[in-house]
Amino acid sequence: METKRSHAAVPVALALLVAGLYLSQFTVLLTALLGVVLFLSGLSFLSTRLNPLSPHFYLTRKPSWLAIGVVFLSALVLLAAAFEFYVHHLAPVVPRL
Repeated sequence: METKRSHAAVPVALALLVAGLYLSQFTVLLTALLGVVLFLSGLSFLSTRLNPLSPHFYLTRKPSWLAIGVVFLSALVLLAAAFEFYVHHLAPVVPRL
């Protein structure tokens, strides 16, 4: 029985990365929040591949290792960008009205 791999998370993660970097000019909180959401999604995807106690472990179509890596890498880029914007005061923490 061959297990199928899904790359569906790659374009979504890249779109969220671009959206998070664009929204960082308005507030650092949105960038950090998207980074945390992507990181938690990456943990969930990793669980489907590694954790036999997870009900998602037995799905017939699982996320590919490439998709998991792209989600984690996008999360790390967003969190690093939020940190840099905060430290160097390049973007406001709270949106300006």
